[in-house]
Amino acid sequence: MTGRERIAAVFEGREPDRPPVMHISFSSRVASRILGREAYVGGGIQQWREAAALWCGADAHAEFLEKTRRDALDIALACGHDMVRPSYWRDRRRPAERIDEHTFRYEEEDGAWEVKRLDPATELYNTVESSPREQKTLETLEREVEKAEAAAEAYRPAEGDFGDISFMLENAGDMAIRSPGPWTSIPVDEAAWLEAALLAPELVGRLLDAQAKESVKNVRVLAGMGMKYFFGGGDFASNHGPMYSPGVFHELMLPRLQEISRACREAGGYHLFGTDGNVWAVAEDMYGASGIAAHYEFDRRAGMNPVEVHGKYPELVMIGNISSYTLHTGKPGDVEREVKECIDEARLTNKVVTGCSNIVISETPPENVDAMLNAIAKHA
Repeated sequence: MTGRERIAAVFEGREPDRPPVMHISFSSRVASRILGREAYVGGGIQQWREAAALWCGADAHAEFLEKTRRDALDIALACGHDMVRPSYWRDRRRPAERIDEHTFRYEEEDGAWEVKRLDPATELYNTVESSPREQKTLETLEREVEKAEAAAEAYRPAEGDFGDISFMLENAGDMAIRSPGPWTSIPVDEAAWLEAALLAPELVGRLLDAQAKESVKNVRVLAGMGMKYFFGGGDFASNHGPMYSPGVFHELMLPRLQEISRACREAGGYHLFGTDGNVWAVAEDMYGASGIAAHYEFDRRAGMNPVEVHGKYPELVMIGNISSYTLHTGKPGDVEREVKECIDEARLTNKVVTGCSNIVISETPPENVDAMLNAIAKHA
């Protein structure tokens, strides 16, 4: 079977010749070691690279995009993926000032500003200073929602907006292609939105409606390009469970997930939802009623056992299962044991795309990365 055929078999309920493989994400340092050159993949470091490229001009930015696409493909090929991730983290804002090699200042039209700095060791690109932020109230959230609604109404995506996808269609060969497009997320990193979910749920619902409207527009364009596997979602859970109640998920998230899932099915594709953490508290809605076809960033360490999930939701595809924590903190023997267990679970269910459940972080010991790749080759 080809990679594309293995992925299709898992989603269609057929047995593949071996469990398919896709690691969710690589840090640049880990990918660079595998490829033997600086790899333009990763998280915050990619946002910093894009800032540096935009600062240097159009030609530099075009070179950044070319390297990013090529390295996203090459790391997937080097690691034996059956599905390729076409792009990594982005920040399309042109900085207003370069303070030093690793630090940029950004300015907004309303006068707000922030300074972001790359930590080369962790590859995080964090805000280190910013203008005072207005404390958000229901009134300020109302303005944000109105802006989101207007943007969703005016949004007109076209094939030319998805250059990463076009590149992979031309170059990814027999691999399946992970597609962007949908997203649905209550901003859990802002307390005001969590409060609004309880005090003004209709306001949060309008925000989610705007997200769903843009998501459906994206899905229709990308399906026309040949995409089938639409990766969406938004983190909302930790190892201890969801960051908001099952009632909030049922009333606010579920209807919008159903809308996007319906659009994906009508386009001949699948809706995949991504979040870390333990989602058992909302499993009936998320895995059962929402219509999603798969959960990615599926994490055994968070209490999500694929055999148990499969027993209750036999149609659900699970993507991940190898813990980035084990890769980071364990020994090579620990890594091989976990990989073998994950491969065994994938064979038992025929519903797992095996891989690291989240980013292989920059500080992961090289011997553990080798142990993971070797164990997959040995046991898959």
